[in-house]
Amino acid sequence: MFSTRTNWPLSRNPYTVALDELRSSGVPLLDLTASNPTHCGFHYNSAEILSAFQSPAALAYDPLPKGSPAARREVARYYLDDHQTALDPESLFLTTSTSEAYSYVFRLLCDSGDELLVAKPSYPLFEFLADLQDVKLVPYSLAYAHGWFIDFQSLERAITSRTRAILLVHPNNPTGSYVHPGEAANLNALCAKHNLALIVDEVFLDFPFHPPPLKTFAASSAALTFTLSGLSKISALPQMKIAWLAVTGPPDLVKPAIDRLEIIADTFLSLSGPAQAALFTLLAQRHSLRAQILDRVRENRAQLQSLLRAQSHIELLHADAGWYAVLRVPLSPNSPHASDEALAIHLLRQHHVLVHPGHFYDFPSNNHIVVSLITPPSDFRLGIEALLLSQS
Repeated sequence: MFSTRTNWPLSRNPYTVALDELRSSGVPLLDLTASNPTHCGFHYNSAEILSAFQSPAALAYDPLPKGSPAARREVARYYLDDHQTALDPESLFLTTSTSEAYSYVFRLLCDSGDELLVAKPSYPLFEFLADLQDVKLVPYSLAYAHGWFIDFQSLERAITSRTRAILLVHPNNPTGSYVHPGEAANLNALCAKHNLALIVDEVFLDFPFHPPPLKTFAASSAALTFTLSGLSKISALPQMKIAWLAVTGPPDLVKPAIDRLEIIADTFLSLSGPAQAALFTLLAQRHSLRAQILDRVRENRAQLQSLLRAQSHIELLHADAGWYAVLRVPLSPNSPHASDEALAIHLLRQHHVLVHPGHFYDFPSNNHIVVSLITPPSDFRLGIEALLLSQS
């Protein structure tokens, strides 16, 4: 009765079983996986945000495939003010989420069974998005040597006649690594050689640990490039469901891409009018929220580094940006916790600490733990101390 594209494993794994048992028991958890900023104690200008939805424009219905010109101009102004990049508002499409933007681009570029190249480790959502669009994901490697870099040999080996695009997360989730200028040049050269596009997720672009700001791929014109972002991270407003897609690159490719995307977007007309009318105010929240989040991220990362100095076995991997930290934990078949999942379950059951095992993100070995740096600092410290205790 059901399509094969939805034949995902639906049974609960041991980690999920342990988590569900603890939650149903009512035991308080120290959640070191927090990704929802609205639950992390940041200060929001509630009155200003709510007042944004009082505009009379919210009551008018004006169905435009790309989104309202005024809202798209605000997004273009964000790129100019924050990233010194001039974008034509006509190259922007407003969507309800980056997931929807991915859907648009996958449908634009791929026939059933075509391939997209995706980095590993990276965010696991792509597998579901690709399945739903009948697209095949082919991995290439991010390698680590005191910092992350693209393994271009594995990337070139992955290219076939069915490859349509290279998918990047810049900076990557969860590794916190960004695409360096030399890597960007190599990627553009590969795209030109093999007639490929770039799909670049930049939701964490505004959160570098140290200056200068990271360069957006929307500034590039070498390859046909689809740059995705939105309010979920930029303004820490995931509930507002406003994202966008920027199309840049050679004019002879950009125009037909925009023309086709406009028909795709017109088919759905998904982003609500009130959200578009409120975009000016909602996007402006980034100034306050970004500062708060960067302070939190830097505080927790410094706290983590301090706690780890007292021991020598758990390693904090290098990162440049984002909301997460990756820990490499020494595990062996003879240890009480022979895998990252076993360690995560032990932390849940014995210490009531929630972390993500690295295999969720397809790390090449099963000895990585991922923790969120936007967790409230007191919870973060207690959780890390429990992790260290479990390894002592």
